[in-house]
Amino acid sequence: MHIDDFAARFSEEPGYLDFARLGPIGRAVEEEVAAQLDKFARARFGTIDSFEAEEPRVQEAVAALTGFAADHIVFQPNTSTGLMHTLFGLTGPVALAASEFPSLTFAAARASEALGVVTPVWLDTDHGRVTPGNLRDQLEPNTVAVAVSLVDFRTGYLADLEGIRQVIGDRLLIVDAIQGFGVVDAPYEVADVVVAGGQKWIRSGWGTGFMALSDRALEHLTPVWSGFPGTDLDGMPLDEVPPPSGTARAFRISNADRVAQARFSAALEEIAEVGVAAVQQRLAEKVTRIIDLADEYALAVVSSRDESERAGIVVLEPAPEHVTVLVASLHNHGIASTQRGGTVRLSPHVSTTEDTFEMLRGAFLSYATTTNV
Repeated sequence: MHIDDFAARFSEEPGYLDFARLGPIGRAVEEEVAAQLDKFARARFGTIDSFEAEEPRVQEAVAALTGFAADHIVFQPNTSTGLMHTLFGLTGPVALAASEFPSLTFAAARASEALGVVTPVWLDTDHGRVTPGNLRDQLEPNTVAVAVSLVDFRTGYLADLEGIRQVIGDRLLIVDAIQGFGVVDAPYEVADVVVAGGQKWIRSGWGTGFMALSDRALEHLTPVWSGFPGTDLDGMPLDEVPPPSGTARAFRISNADRVAQARFSAALEEIAEVGVAAVQQRLAEKVTRIIDLADEYALAVVSSRDESERAGIVVLEPAPEHVTVLVASLHNHGIASTQRGGTVRLSPHVSTTEDTFEMLRGAFLSYATTTNV
């Protein structure tokens, strides 16, 4: 599939620049939902059993985009659940930044509070960025794992996973990939745990996600939350409680939402067809357009301009007294964005149209006129 054909399969309204918050679904997911719900509603003979096929389907779909083996992948309803599984399953000091998205910091803190076997080691960052350089100087000999976001939700910084792997040696590398999965052709093979949800850049809606584990992760993580589908038995375990599986399936609590799995698979399969590299290249062009517009109207861009250090997020930081004016201008021109801590985050996708860029230009012009910048 050509990237233009892929982009044409989405129909969000012009002005939507908030994919880092939520990605509107496209035709593939809409069609998948319609087919699955029809099957669910009619419950023809044999159709309910057919839902079981969604489990291996989603594993294969994630495997195609991550390079992990299918049996090392387990569906999760969201990123937070996968990170809870991971941090509760660890023993020892885990290095991470307090500035990470709360899914990660809360998982580390709650695991420490509840079990007392994980100790969060809070990293100093380079203006919110975890880099190989600043990480190297803070690692302690007893640190067992490092947890980092593939793309930082506030700064838009794309982490150097290969550099981080070189620095941390044989410690476990845990990656919260939600802000880059599907739009960054990342070297996931250097990580031990990769967790992501599908509601943002994958555009498969809420309730979709995965957890992928290396052999070393499976060896070191304890499946603290492991329900009845998490054993190696083919059927449901009755009148006994077998031990958790030695595979990724151990990190299942209950039966998954099969329709959610189908949504996730449909979106992933379409991305695999066009190729993540093609998506990344087209998205880079859209991001550059936003940066150029910001420069034209003298808006400070505080996220990276270097394509090797960015994904789909552009962060603007106007003067403190002008933040409200910028937010109002974007709102009045129908631009969906995220404001946080004196900055404004804009995040396009491959389907972002010329109409959206014209609306953004109008918002920036209104801002510049009002503030006389």
